[in-house]
Amino acid sequence: MIATANRIKGVEEYYFSKKLAEVRTLDTGDLRVINLGIGSPDLAPSAETINALSTSAKNPANHGYQNYKGILPLRQAIADFYSKTYSVNLNPETEILPLMGSKEGIMHISMAFVNEGEQVLIPNPGYPTYSSVSNLVGAKLISYEMKEELNWGIDLEVLKKKDLSQVKVMWVNFPHMPTGRIASREELKILVDLARQNNFLIVNDNPYSLILNESPQSILSIEGACDVALELNSLSKSHNMAGWRIGWLAGKKELIDAVLKVKSNMDSGMFLGLQHAAVEALKSGNEWFQKQNEIYRKRQQAACAILQKLGCTFSTKQSGLFVWAKAPDAVADVEKWIDEILYGTKVFITPGFIFGDAGKRFIRISLCATEEKLNEALSRISDYKFKTSNSKTVMPDGSTVSI
Repeated sequence: MIATANRIKGVEEYYFSKKLAEVRTLDTGDLRVINLGIGSPDLAPSAETINALSTSAKNPANHGYQNYKGILPLRQAIADFYSKTYSVNLNPETEILPLMGSKEGIMHISMAFVNEGEQVLIPNPGYPTYSSVSNLVGAKLISYEMKEELNWGIDLEVLKKKDLSQVKVMWVNFPHMPTGRIASREELKILVDLARQNNFLIVNDNPYSLILNESPQSILSIEGACDVALELNSLSKSHNMAGWRIGWLAGKKELIDAVLKVKSNMDSGMFLGLQHAAVEALKSGNEWFQKQNEIYRKRQQAACAILQKLGCTFSTKQSGLFVWAKAPDAVADVEKWIDEILYGTKVFITPGFIFGDAGKRFIRISLCATEEKLNEALSRISDYKFKTSNSKTVMPDGSTVSI
């Protein structure tokens, strides 16, 4: 048996990688699983975006290796987008690095800045990749709690009292996934000041800023952020291009150059057709985003109806592609309860424990399903609870439970 590297011993396979394979086994010809778990947009990019990809792909000259930093028109389009959306001015030559999705950027940044044993601040609850990548590079994980009683804000007073002198990177994510929290400028300013005082890098992961959010903002707009902050962003959520894998990193030249040293050794540039399409996507105007958000608001209402039926409590003021909710007190084991719903109704909802122990009493519903599907999920859950009183459901391990 060939031994695996020590770096993966503390890293689990991504939850959705395993769980969605299990979910697919439940599909039958007459009843398919309604997946309300993962945030993969089901809507299409703009017609101009698709046409740009098609036109570019038809050109035989466009299929070779590309510049590691992407083409200048793409970097200029990102700079224009930042100026228009966040009132942030970026130099397209030196302060923007296109990525094949922002998820790869988490690894590139960690490899560029974090030495083995150095501390990394991770949100709890938060995107699991921050923790898994930090483990892969041998960092020491220090969690900071997003508190329910603070409407899922960071307890800044507690954070200020921590010894942050050994911290190398702090991951933040606003609008926050999974809670939908939007940080105020004052909160971001305090975080930037802490980074400056303690000489660590703060990275804001910002893919949800245009979804159900009236006031998009960038951490790079905060005074003093340019010396200590980077921002990840992408077209995956806001422009319905998750599978296209187009993202970017923005920030100071010296910080971008450090990440480029890693990236240029990991890939051979982004397909030119995708870059041409991204340029068109970034031209989308307010009317396009308003139409997207009209759809998501209606879906959010349908998702809330499901959560009410399940007896959950939640805030109606959440941004992003999800609704985060607290399970009823009567539910002893939320993960088990989610599996009961899955196997009893063929509706998959994400359990909150995967985002950290602060999420163990919570669940998350994705808005990446049509109103029709959300309403069908509500109907299945309503019928199941009525029809199966005092009956048993067979679980994956062969045990039976009652709902």
